[in-house]
Amino acid sequence: MQSIRNIAIIAHVDHGKTTLVDKIIHASKIFRENQEFGDLILDNNDLERERGITIVSKNVSVRYKDVKINIIDTPGHSDFGGEVERVLKMADGVCLLVDAFEGAMPQTRFVLGKALQLGLKPILVINKVDKENCRPEEVHEEVFDLMFNLGATEEQLDFPTVYGSSKQGWMGPDWQKPTNDITYLLDTILETIPSAPAVEGTPQMQITSLDYSAFVGRIAIGRVVRGTLKEGANMALAKVGDVIKKVKIKELQTFEGLGRQKVAEVQCGDICAVTGLDDFEIGDTLTDAENPEAISRIAVDEPTMSMLFTINNSPFFGKEGKFVTSRHLRDRLYKETEKNLALRVENTDSEDRFLVFGRGILHLSVLIETMRREGYELQVGQPQVLYKFDENGNRLEPVETLVVDVPEETAGKVIELATQRKGELLIMEPKGDLQHLEFEIPSRGLIGLRSNVLTATYGEAVMTHRFKSFEPYKGAIPERINGSLISMNSGSATAYSIDKLQDRGVFFIEPGEEVYTGQVIGEHNRQNDIVVNVQTAKQLTNMRASGSDTNVRIAPKISFSLEESMEYIQKDEYLEVTPKSMRIRKIYLDENERKRNQHKFEMV
Repeated sequence: MQSIRNIAIIAHVDHGKTTLVDKIIHASKIFRENQEFGDLILDNNDLERERGITIVSKNVSVRYKDVKINIIDTPGHSDFGGEVERVLKMADGVCLLVDAFEGAMPQTRFVLGKALQLGLKPILVINKVDKENCRPEEVHEEVFDLMFNLGATEEQLDFPTVYGSSKQGWMGPDWQKPTNDITYLLDTILETIPSAPAVEGTPQMQITSLDYSAFVGRIAIGRVVRGTLKEGANMALAKVGDVIKKVKIKELQTFEGLGRQKVAEVQCGDICAVTGLDDFEIGDTLTDAENPEAISRIAVDEPTMSMLFTINNSPFFGKEGKFVTSRHLRDRLYKETEKNLALRVENTDSEDRFLVFGRGILHLSVLIETMRREGYELQVGQPQVLYKFDENGNRLEPVETLVVDVPEETAGKVIELATQRKGELLIMEPKGDLQHLEFEIPSRGLIGLRSNVLTATYGEAVMTHRFKSFEPYKGAIPERINGSLISMNSGSATAYSIDKLQDRGVFFIEPGEEVYTGQVIGEHNRQNDIVVNVQTAKQLTNMRASGSDTNVRIAPKISFSLEESMEYIQKDEYLEVTPKSMRIRKIYLDENERKRNQHKFEMV
């Protein structure tokens, strides 16, 4: 029996988790001397690399002193909580990584709370001690207080602390004395994290994650909790509602380095991938065929937000995408629910509209961005938060904890913006040369808040938030005040007409861009929507008028990111998303039809 350690790495976005995993991989000499590899080995999809965040949890394993260490990389963002809960089920301990300056952030708190509830043993790694004005001792105290507040046991509070810099590739017991490598951390893992227990008996494995291969179909991934799994064995699959299904294991693979290795059997405590089980779901138990026993299913936090997804029916439909029909959209959304646990899809009364429920704006925007890169065209409506009702019929809404670190001179503006949106200031304290603010704010209030805060603080605010609970409805929140500039005709926008209309507001388009009737091409500087003509060309004559032929000077257009667009649109608008472009449009393109249907949106 080989000794196995299963450890999950928890950290806030951008605290150096994936870089640390890189260094552990290098230290264990997985790569041959002549093999080339880049940084951020685990963030292997384009979106993860561009945003610098982990979205999908991944497994790697390294061998150190004849012990196999399975490392599970967890997402740091609470929008991907569905990933986190399943993943922690596979671990015996957690490695909590915090930045030596920033300390424990709200997202870290979210995942750490889940880990402590499961009784996992923590190791604290204080990273980035090479940063200027870092404060490792204070951060150590903060983390101890945080674990105490989260209800950690005495054994969990007696955690070892490792200091170092993943970027420079060292870890040690003292932050002022750099070592040569990260072996001190690996030794601490072997000493602190308990070895995976070898439980004898009939085999049991809970499916906690899945993979997909074009050759073998869906692959179930999980940890063997009891007994030994053997290739070719006849087993049973315990599904929802006590349904038992007979299955056969076609192939078994364990994680070796960055890849997987085919094996004949997998012992208790190891993490493995099983092929040959077709119809399974996350949370199902692979168990003995004669006397099947199910493991209690994984509870995943409920979605807090919904968006309407519909086919693209704008005049420019089908110009850029490959997948444009309702069948394409339906198949893709239901395929996503197979591996994205916290996502739910519901049909509506119309064949080409679907309600998609997720954990937050980021969760939904990652799905939309992935789909547009795959060649899909679609339209989405304004994000809506989900309400619940208590037994007395009172409306409850999701409330989040919002943390903002901001320079002192602009802290007042942030407090004003948050309190306008029913935010309640709980904590205000200095942190280095920044002000640390903590609010409780309804999820509705967060929609569109980030761009306003960044504008008010000249881009210097750092904002994070996490779901807290459902609480009584806090009342109406002021929405976007300014109306829209809407295109009157279809065609190419001219510099002449944009120049003449600049006093009416700001534009989202530039001269030469193709627009269509009903497209939102700018923001009006008053509260009402107006229809404008941006296709007018200058009347050319052979007479020159002195003074009227001055050069056209146009302010640069405003460009939105996907999340900003999703937060910007109103109830009567759609965001059209294609592989190459994003446009905001009115749901009813025709002006007369808009007026006739105005009452629908006022009632919402």
